[in-house]
Amino acid sequence: MQNQQLRLRHGHKNRAASGYYNSTVSSYYVYSFGCRATQADSAVLDRQLLERGLERAHSAEDADLVVLNTCTVTAEADKDARAKIRRIQRENPACKILVTGCYAQRAPQELAAIPGVAWVVGNSHKQHVADIACGPASGGSGFVPLRTLYSQNVFVDDIFAHTELMAAPVFDGAGYEKTRPNLKVQDGCDNRCSFCVIPFVRGQSRSLRREDVLREMDALVSAGYREVVISGINLGRWGKDFSPEQRFEDLVRGILDETGVERLRLSSIEPMDWSDELIEHCGSSPRIARHAHVPLQSGSDRMLRLMHRKYRPWHYAERIRKIRAAMPDCAIGADVMVGFPGETEADFEENRAFIASLPFTYLHVFTYSPREGTPAATMSNQVAPEVKRERNRILRELAAGKKQMFQESFVGKKLSTITLSVHEHGFTETLTSNYQKLWSRGEYAPNQILSVRVEAVESGEMFGCIERADTPLRSAFAGQKPETPVL
Repeated sequence: MQNQQLRLRHGHKNRAASGYYNSTVSSYYVYSFGCRATQADSAVLDRQLLERGLERAHSAEDADLVVLNTCTVTAEADKDARAKIRRIQRENPACKILVTGCYAQRAPQELAAIPGVAWVVGNSHKQHVADIACGPASGGSGFVPLRTLYSQNVFVDDIFAHTELMAAPVFDGAGYEKTRPNLKVQDGCDNRCSFCVIPFVRGQSRSLRREDVLREMDALVSAGYREVVISGINLGRWGKDFSPEQRFEDLVRGILDETGVERLRLSSIEPMDWSDELIEHCGSSPRIARHAHVPLQSGSDRMLRLMHRKYRPWHYAERIRKIRAAMPDCAIGADVMVGFPGETEADFEENRAFIASLPFTYLHVFTYSPREGTPAATMSNQVAPEVKRERNRILRELAAGKKQMFQESFVGKKLSTITLSVHEHGFTETLTSNYQKLWSRGEYAPNQILSVRVEAVESGEMFGCIERADTPLRSAFAGQKPETPVL
């Protein structure tokens, strides 16, 4: 990892010496909202802006250019993006703000109307962000003027004509990405769930070529990273757009066979893509993290049909039970939606009972919000906000109980973890192979694979003692329970 950072700094120094620095803006900051795929897109933007000779600022308040890479999966995501734009404009009025991502693709005029926004760039033009903000590259092959819609500062076009895949590993960043880079290998979605706007802002499913995946993985290993997360908008569909088609299972096998990555973590995979072969491979390889995220949305058969999901509850339950059998210590999570139009008390109870019957260890519970242009937005029988809030609370409490039981089952046992950061109170924050945050006594350098014996579970957090590590920075000392950092 240090070699990679040195390489980036060295390249940056050479650009400065050659007079390559951009004359329009000298520093930038990229802020990401939403999923891992968006974070991976932001890594591409970061790399492009570095290559233009710009300096990476420490915060949005210090930057000449702020790029906001947005999410639009819910109304709350849109609200968060608008609030962030206004905050940046208030705290750094001299900066130029460029808004890109899914919200920019869906509602460019809405964003362009916010004071302080210099450019709105949809996903259709995201690969041109550096050209738009900085002008054409020095000595480049020429900048082709881009089509704009609505005004000269809005760049949006038909996302379904977009065939390029932006992909670069996250070499540095906040939180987990300091030691767990994320490599996006797939983008877009060919499903048409009735509630989801993502296919209309991300476009058709497209995959990163196998040789490119392996090359990027080799670069991460060479840079010193030990755990890598592979992600996508619909990850399990990787390779289906190739001719002839390729299989996601074979990509996973290829990464393990042809690269030296120590731990590979799979991001969210739809239930129909958890094949028996993939489950068996995950269960038999110690280099694959014990973690499966399998979107559910609802355990009600009627709701799944209205949502246009491609499986039934019994299909889903079969997949989950096979995953648990193959990996008894695996973290199993799901996305669940409450308040979908027409959801009755009986539908919700069917959903709650279904979730209670399965060995989940965590849930991401979402409250339905209408997305313009989706079939669900025009459905009758919209659920009242107070009913949706109560159903959300019930499922969150159910999930918290399942998480507590899962964590307590490991007290007195050893778990494999990777260090994330060093806490000031003498605890090292780690993440276990099975996706649990675990505070370990002592201070250790990031990016180490550790064996930790779990000693206690308190308020949803695990505490333990490191039994084996690569190289401790300092020995353990008596300390209080650390304040929980914002991840």
